Amino acid sequence: MRLVFCLLAFFALSQTAQAQGSGGSDLSNPVVMVIVLGALSLAPFVLIMLTSFVKISVVLSILRNALGTQQVPPNQVITGLAFVLTIFIMVPVARQMYQAAGTISNTRDIFSEASVKSLFEAGKQGKEPLRRFLAKHSHDKDRVLFMEMAARLDSQASQPPQVGREDFQVVIPAFVTSELKEAFQIGFLVFVPFIIIDMVVANVLLSMGMHMLSPSVISLPFKLLLFVLVDGWFLLVRGLVLSYM
Repeated sequence: MRLVFCLLAFFALSQTAQAQGSGGSDLSNPVVMVIVLGALSLAPFVLIMLTSFVKISVVLSILRNALGTQQVPPNQVITGLAFVLTIFIMVPVARQMYQAAGTISNTRDIFSEASVKSLFEAGKQGKEPLRRFLAKHSHDKDRVLFMEMAARLDSQASQPPQVGREDFQVVIPAFVTSELKEAFQIGFLVFVPFIIIDMVVANVLLSMGMHMLSPSVISLPFKLLLFVLVDGWFLLVRGLVLSYM
């Protein structure tokens, strides 16, 4: 359940100002603050493995290699753009998790039985939107594979999980592998037009006898021109975001 608290923390922090301005006291509860502080330690793992960050970052890296621009855009820009798009995509999921978790009982004794019970109940309810998101964007073939392997690893399981009701042990690896597969499929489509330009330029230079001139130097302006003319950033970002609709 600690994995669920990370996305809950991001949305909870964004709602703190509104809660304090309206006189609310739920987010000033020490139990909530413990959740937020504990979630921050797992934030990098959750951001990379349980969100759209994997596919977006891989596609953007493949695009840079296809353009042949070396370190342009730099790694900081690639990571920053992937992070911004990930937040844009995951905000609705975080909002659903925050609403599904409900209100944690307001008590100053964070180690009391009521606080612990309320904490785990909120985590149990808040994990469902995230689980649905991961299951929706993972391929059936991958989920079945990890379900079968989980059943083999846990031979004492009385009843294996059913398709559509898998737990995080199944949906997380299935989601990551599905995202990587889709990222490489998109990367292939991105690479094809730029490869064609490289081949055409190389053949032209060869026919002109310019063996000492690097084809990549000549083809780079044409690849940039093509990418700008088709409004590549708009199409790529639009396609990545719509793939999660």
